[in-house]
Amino acid sequence: MSLELSPRQRLTVASALTVLAGLVLVLTVGAVLFLLGLFFTTFSNVFLPLAVAGAIALVFKPYYDWLQRRLRLPPPAAVAAFFVSLLIPVAALGWFFGSIVVSQVSDLIDSLPAFWEKVNALAQEHLPKARAFWDEHALGERLRDAVESRWQEILSEVGRAGGFALSAGAGALRGLAGLFAWAVLPVYLTFFLMARPPALDSRDLLPFLKSETRDDVIYLAREFVEIIVAFFRGQLLIALLQGALFAVGFSLVGLRFGLVLGLTLGFLNVVPYLGNIVGLAVAVPLALFQQGGGLLTLGLVLAVFTAVQMIEGYVLTPRIMGEQTGLHPMAIIIAIFFWGSALGGISGMILAIPLTAFLASFWRLAKEKYIPELV
Repeated sequence: MSLELSPRQRLTVASALTVLAGLVLVLTVGAVLFLLGLFFTTFSNVFLPLAVAGAIALVFKPYYDWLQRRLRLPPPAAVAAFFVSLLIPVAALGWFFGSIVVSQVSDLIDSLPAFWEKVNALAQEHLPKARAFWDEHALGERLRDAVESRWQEILSEVGRAGGFALSAGAGALRGLAGLFAWAVLPVYLTFFLMARPPALDSRDLLPFLKSETRDDVIYLAREFVEIIVAFFRGQLLIALLQGALFAVGFSLVGLRFGLVLGLTLGFLNVVPYLGNIVGLAVAVPLALFQQGGGLLTLGLVLAVFTAVQMIEGYVLTPRIMGEQTGLHPMAIIIAIFFWGSALGGISGMILAIPLTAFLASFWRLAKEKYIPELV
């Protein structure tokens, strides 16, 4: 006896199966991301230098190819010319600005005790008011009661902190070993520059797939490479320009160590918004407590931040990055936190935007071609 379903029942069953398939897909993707994050976190000392070398090679590959064509050099000589041509301007910048940077870093280290004394004096000045507020609201008794009621939890947290300290010590040793992996970064970069990418249009690629599916895989691979290249080229240039703007602006408004701070913030902005967050955390107290600082200096520093952010948002990013990623700023922030957690730290934060843009491209392709067939 065959079971016949009405059109409405068939639609209900199809919808339920589609939802179930979607849930299975989401769980599978989540499990894969978790395992990838665990894997890359465990072996980050191996893969992070490789990833950095690959990104640098993608960014500078056209320049390397131009050197090879222009000078008619064999690949080893072209690699040597590539490194020399990059080191010369870096050495020149170090020659002209190195003494300034070194002196500012030295002054910053020397001024830390005076900075701490000023903060301590400010705290002592307001301590009587804070103590009166403490006694008036019986905060000491409340704190003691809270500690007594949660004493066992506090002891367990202290035990966890001890274990964390041990793991942090082991992590420091692993980090020291990881320095040796970074020492071979030029070797990785040389390999990636000299490597010839596979022909993505070749019909011999992925022969086990159907022709239409293979075309989609090739399209996604090409899209991913284009997004990676566009993002890192654009983001590096934007970070350099932001660093220069911050350095000039901070120096003009009288913020001490403005050159070092500005260049550092620009470097950190390779991860979008990271330099701005760190910069505010450092520049605001420095503007308030430096010699001759105060609310006026703080206002000028915040004005520099605002001006640089407006230039970056309305001029630099639209002109340099364009619409390559097609991501909303809020999506970028969420992506940075998500991939930073999924892939373990700074590597995930750096790759957050290209990975999210690639997933957006994959979703558009699936929505146009595959999901309508399932539904």
